[in-house]
Amino acid sequence: MTPLADPTHDRGITTLTLDSPANRNALSAQLVGELSTALDACAADDTVRAVVLTHTGNTFCAGADLTAPPDPAAFVALMRQIVALPKPVVARVTGHVRAGGLGLLAACDISAAGPASTFALTESRLGLAPAVISMPLLPRTDPRAAARYYLTGERFDAAEAARIGLVTIAAADVDKALVPVLDGLRRASPQGLAASKELVTATVLMSFDQYAEDLIARSAALFASAEAREGMTAFLERRDPAWVL
Repeated sequence: MTPLADPTHDRGITTLTLDSPANRNALSAQLVGELSTALDACAADDTVRAVVLTHTGNTFCAGADLTAPPDPAAFVALMRQIVALPKPVVARVTGHVRAGGLGLLAACDISAAGPASTFALTESRLGLAPAVISMPLLPRTDPRAAARYYLTGERFDAAEAARIGLVTIAAADVDKALVPVLDGLRRASPQGLAASKELVTATVLMSFDQYAEDLIARSAALFASAEAREGMTAFLERRDPAWVL
């Protein structure tokens, strides 16, 4: 079963839907590969003005699939692909976002989150760190808020996500909130969109170019550590890890 639904297309907007609710749309190697292929197709299709990234189920993305994780380099390449895509990518979020899912979200150009959405950077609680997702997250998120949520793993809501710059819009009705956004993208020229996106993503792309190699190595080292093994085992066994006080 494919974790990515067949794309839909409406007046220049292609919608890509994460469709693996059984594992809360976790980032498996298969999902990362399929999403990358779909984005390549959108980039090459002149009828696509912009991309909407959304989900089925009550979770946008739960982070890495601990049972079938992607290669860190492949996930980094996917995030960079979203940032560098010459067409805007809009995230439509009506559910929970955790860990690596926040990297996927932060890579998008515009995002809207509904009242049922919650967010958490849970890596520190697993013996890990939000290493590779820092590249799109830190340039776009309030630094004091990033420090708090990186360190504590606390959960926060859509209003707080908008306040700190993680999402663009917190709305009671996400689809209604996105109507003027998508209308604006349909009215923009393809060249104008691509050139404008280059301006607003330049700092984020510099982060990838400067830090990707180091952060991939750091992520791999953390995942291979004894503390991370304990953290991930405890998570899968639904118990507290040994270090909880």
